[in-house]
Amino acid sequence: MVEVAVSVIAGYLLGSVPVAVLVARAYGVDPREVGDRNPGYWNVREQLGVRAAVPVFAGDMLKGALAAVAGLLVSGADTTMGSVSGASVVPVYAAVAAAMAGHAWPVFAGFRGGRSILTFAGGIAVICPPAFALAVAALAGAALALRSFAVGARLAVFGVPVLQLLFAPVELVAATGALMCLIGLRFGQAALTARRR
Repeated sequence: MVEVAVSVIAGYLLGSVPVAVLVARAYGVDPREVGDRNPGYWNVREQLGVRAAVPVFAGDMLKGALAAVAGLLVSGADTTMGSVSGASVVPVYAAVAAAMAGHAWPVFAGFRGGRSILTFAGGIAVICPPAFALAVAALAGAALALRSFAVGARLAVFGVPVLQLLFAPVELVAATGALMCLIGLRFGQAALTARRR
């Protein structure tokens, strides 16, 4: 329980670092007040361009990855076939879930956060590196073939559970699906907010 508690606290605090807000403020913009008002990579890219969005992309992924690493470190770094296992499963998944929650509802930014997609991706890079690598390959292939990074990104994210089945038991794939539900929740909240405006 101590390992899980430490993982959750570390994950939430890491996730709460408002990377998009900090980067956009350097350009004199608050991404929560412009565009689709989502403080994340896509909105920063649309409002400020690729150059400003790159550190947001990297920072948001790093939050998920560092949270997962924290969970690994406090639980003995138990892995099998390139995927978390044994005593590390619960702390690592708890850390990534907390980082995603921190990104969505950041304590350091008035609880107005993003949709947690990149934080999820960073977590998956540690949870199951082979599945992450295959998802990146799928993203690149689809983006080149269809000339759309957005379509490639969707394919990669939704393909993660299927790819993870090649390396991890179904219980972990179900846990990954639970993490993805947080993303769905944020999209639902965004749609409700947009209707009220």
